[in-house]
Amino acid sequence: MLSVVGAAAGVLAQTDEERAKKIVGGSCFLCHGVEGESSSEVFPRLAGQHWEYIAKQLENFKSGKRKSTAMASMVGKLSPEDMVALGKYFEKKSAPREPAKEEDLAGMGKYIYLHGNKFSSVPACSSCHGKEGLGTASLPRLAGQYAGYIEAQLKQFNQRERTNDNEVMHSIVARMSPLEMAAVAEYLSGR
Repeated sequence: MLSVVGAAAGVLAQTDEERAKKIVGGSCFLCHGVEGESSSEVFPRLAGQHWEYIAKQLENFKSGKRKSTAMASMVGKLSPEDMVALGKYFEKKSAPREPAKEEDLAGMGKYIYLHGNKFSSVPACSSCHGKEGLGTASLPRLAGQYAGYIEAQLKQFNQRERTNDNEVMHSIVARMSPLEMAAVAEYLSGR
C-alpha cells in the first residue's frame, strides 16, 4: 500500500512540475528567467526562494495586497495549486551567486546586517532573516538577490508602498538611511 501512495505522490509532483514549466514558459520567463535567475535587477531572482514565500507573494499580487500592475495581470488566472507548483519549481533551482560589486559598501552592509546600528536603533537584519540570509518559509531568502531589487523593496517598505508583509519591516526601515539600505542590499547580493 505504501508503494502505491509513494507512486501517487511522485506522479503528482511530476504533474506539478510540468504545470509549473508550462506557466513559466508562458510568461514568468520574460522577467524572471526559465530557471528563476532573472537577468535584470528590476526583477527578483526566484531561484532557491522558499516555495511558501513565492506562493504567498503570488496570492498577494492576485488579491491586491501587494501592488504591481504587471504582476496582477500575470497571476490573475493562477489557482492556489498553480502558485504552489511555481513556488516548488523555483525553490529547486540553484540560486545564482556572484560577488558584491562594491566591496567597501558590502562591508558596511555586513556589519549592519549582522549587528545592526546602535546609533540609529536599527536592529540586526540577521535576527529575523538568519545569519546567512537564507530566510524561512515566511521570510524571503535574501542571499544572492540583486542589490537593486533589495534596495527598491526596502524603499517601498519605508514609503509604506509595500504593505503585504511583516509590519515590523516598516518600523525598522523607517530608521535606515539610504546609505544603510544600499549597504545591506550590496552585502546580501554577494552572499
